[in-house]
Amino acid sequence: MSIIPFDDRDGYIWMNGEVLPWRDTKTHVISHGLHYASLVFEGERAYNGKIFKSLEHTNRLFNSASILDMTIPWTSNEIEEAKLEMLKVMKLSNSYVRAFSWRGSEMIAVSAQNTKIHTAIAVWEWPSMFDPEAKMRGIKLDISKWRRPPAECAPVHAKAAGLYMICTLAKHEAEKKGFDDTLMLSHDGLIAEATGANIFFRMSDGNIHTPLPNTFLNGITRKTVIELLRNEGLKVIERDINLDELDNVTECFLTGTAAEVTPVGKISNFEFQPGNLCKKIMVDYSELVRSR
Repeated sequence: MSIIPFDDRDGYIWMNGEVLPWRDTKTHVISHGLHYASLVFEGERAYNGKIFKSLEHTNRLFNSASILDMTIPWTSNEIEEAKLEMLKVMKLSNSYVRAFSWRGSEMIAVSAQNTKIHTAIAVWEWPSMFDPEAKMRGIKLDISKWRRPPAECAPVHAKAAGLYMICTLAKHEAEKKGFDDTLMLSHDGLIAEATGANIFFRMSDGNIHTPLPNTFLNGITRKTVIELLRNEGLKVIERDINLDELDNVTECFLTGTAAEVTPVGKISNFEFQPGNLCKKIMVDYSELVRSR
């Protein structure tokens, strides 16, 4: 399947208050956001013309910017309206939505108080993150050598571009070995998440266990799925989880805007069989996001 480069597409992008032709929406190569990773973003999905939990994503974008000492020069209402405008302009009812803000070119140094904060919104079609057949079998995860930094060493609770550098390295390494993705550990060796999705386990005690989001983003999909599970009467335990506990796992799945709910069939040498829990939560989540 050929891939259309993202710099050579038809359509439009909202940038700094203007709707511009897709190919003409540019920033300079000498940009603080490019050179120093001072960029924050949101990944969102629209289903049947409505962005799932849109305002929560917009609020998180503003919070991420604040953590990076950036002030977005738009109100949350303006961003909300711009996202909906772009769905209409692009004539997409089921799509991926990316809103992002970054520092401009006024200063190129570590210090960047006087840079302009740019903001853009792009929407495009995006099917399932993983091949549908592979998804039903359960995807395969490696275990990465790259680890999540502690909260004292990086802005781990912001959705910030720089935090994804190790994710790219980790996923490239996993894909070269034949895996779909990889499990990342925290700096102290605890299970954290995949490269772009949170992780859940059903243990032999019948309960659902998921790592505490101390070194990674507490995903909007993660929180949604926890609520769905608890509504089903299932006990969800958020706690520190060690690798050796994978022996006690009966089912495993990932959650995220792109991943939605994706069953996991293997983590390194540990194998699981996606079962009734995975199937149920996949259906429940699909129905929820399409019901609003």
